[in-house]
Amino acid sequence: MSLDAIVSCKTSVMDRLRVGGRTALVTGGGQGIGRAFCHALGEAGARVLVVDVDGGRADTVVKELEAKSVQAMSCVADVTNESDVQRMVAQAVKKWGKLDIAVNNAGINFNSAAEETSLAEWDRTFAVNLRGLFLCCQAEARAMLAAGYGKIINTASMASIIVPHPQKQAAYNTAKAGVVQLTRSLAAEWAPRHIRVNAISPGLVRTALLEQPALQPLVEQWMPQIPAGCLAEVTDLQGAVVYMASGASDYMTGHNLVIDGGQTLW
Repeated sequence: MSLDAIVSCKTSVMDRLRVGGRTALVTGGGQGIGRAFCHALGEAGARVLVVDVDGGRADTVVKELEAKSVQAMSCVADVTNESDVQRMVAQAVKKWGKLDIAVNNAGINFNSAAEETSLAEWDRTFAVNLRGLFLCCQAEARAMLAAGYGKIINTASMASIIVPHPQKQAAYNTAKAGVVQLTRSLAAEWAPRHIRVNAISPGLVRTALLEQPALQPLVEQWMPQIPAGCLAEVTDLQGAVVYMASGASDYMTGHNLVIDGGQTLW
């Protein structure tokens, strides 16, 4: 679109950021960052399928969204299970006729020294964070490719860029680096068919997990590593997911957006 066309365009940039009439799903949507993403997309106008391995958590978020007059539905699914993933996508399409936006946020982490990391722990980390994410992208893209349009947003981590310390998490760091390269690979492959694939890499985010008393000594060690001087709030990530889900970002694909208060700068 030329500058003259933009000036005369009746659709404002704020309107282009809205996702009214679109269908979204969010994995790991029952708590933390995923819950915040569900609220952000719902507030921007989307209908939201809240996907979580814990049905009770998903149902709670659905009630929160419905209280805001957002159309929402819950789905219990394990992203490591191919049948669950296919059913998740089918549920969104059956209920609302299409799938426009998919946020693959489900993830896990185990902290252990590399020499003590069991193969079971390594495999579980990759099963959820990378293999499961690929299964989701694949199933979501099949629905989107048939419709000729879609936005896929993957939650990576600043650990895809740096090695956070002092915690030891080689498996998690490596899996999240894989998420970024998978995002880039899928973006290149599907861009000609109007599917955009991007990633968000959060830094340290204040969630219920980080508020546990046992983790406070670790939080105190992290604070001097963050130029912004504070942890992120989940609300600090909401604008990014709406932008990536909306028409305002139609020319962006394969990007890893780091939101970390500057921690990866040092």
